Amino acid sequence: MTAPATTGTPAAPVRRPSASLGLVRTVLRLHRPALYAGAGLFAVLTGLLLWLHGPAMDAAATAWRQYDHCQEAACAYDQDSLLVYKSFSQYATIAVTCVPFLVAAWAGAPLFGRELETGTARLSWSQSVSPARWLAVKLALPAALVTAGTSVLVLLHQRTWRRSQSRIDTAKDWTDALTFHANGPTTVALALFGLAAGALTGLALRRSLAALALSVLCTAAVGLGTGLALPHLWPTVRTVTDLHHNGPTGVGITVDEGLLTSTGGHLADPHCGSDLSTPCRELYAKLRAVGFYRDSHPYSHYWPLQWVAAGIVLALAALAVLTAFRLLTRQVGAAPKEARR
Repeated sequence: MTAPATTGTPAAPVRRPSASLGLVRTVLRLHRPALYAGAGLFAVLTGLLLWLHGPAMDAAATAWRQYDHCQEAACAYDQDSLLVYKSFSQYATIAVTCVPFLVAAWAGAPLFGRELETGTARLSWSQSVSPARWLAVKLALPAALVTAGTSVLVLLHQRTWRRSQSRIDTAKDWTDALTFHANGPTTVALALFGLAAGALTGLALRRSLAALALSVLCTAAVGLGTGLALPHLWPTVRTVTDLHHNGPTGVGITVDEGLLTSTGGHLADPHCGSDLSTPCRELYAKLRAVGFYRDSHPYSHYWPLQWVAAGIVLALAALAVLTAFRLLTRQVGAAPKEARR
């Protein structure tokens, strides 16, 4: 006697979550404390910048108007508002420019160095997650969060700085080094480099503290190098003035300045002053000087300088990521050989 044939439809296959999605959840779960700390820092800085953009700046601007209209030496004005705004705006600028170093420290130690040091990474590789996919997810998810968070802070800082111009006399000029970077994409690019440097040093050293120190050091070196190279990343504008002035004139970031000679040569500025004085006139005649010159970057060069510098830093970040993948491939390939010995 044969069993009756079943006529029901076959059961639908059970869909399992992809390995990448599971890895994303694992990353979020393992680094929950860092996410909470980063979210807290982001909230505090956002609140500080919004306060500086609104009530704090309004109070400081009112105090400056009071001071400007003072006719007496003992004029009363709200000095406390000025001091508070000056101090906290400086704190906010420093905090925004320090974000890349915090990212580098986090990436070098908890995100990569500690997992490789404790063996958590190899546990993930043994659970249907390839090393390359592990590294890609560990870089992509933090990169998205770092880019979004740092971009918001930079935009808020820039809006706050723009609103302070011509309203508060102590507001920093755009040529200030910290203000320059806190207002533009170079900070975002450096934060992404810090993440890439943390991945590379974590893979190379496999020690959380050592990777933390080296990733921060590499990020600082790239930031310092970018700052030194920045004035030379875009053609300058030359301002030439006659010797009746007290020295070279021109606004912006100064790259070079001095004296122009009758033969077209360039000499260092002796800082004598105007040729209206007899000693200076004799000195300039001896040097055959015909005028002062200054090569500088006006404010119109701000965005070209920012984007070129950010592009260079991003290229270095991409190189660090590529090196990290190649290093991981070499380490994983060498692991079975070491196990057989």
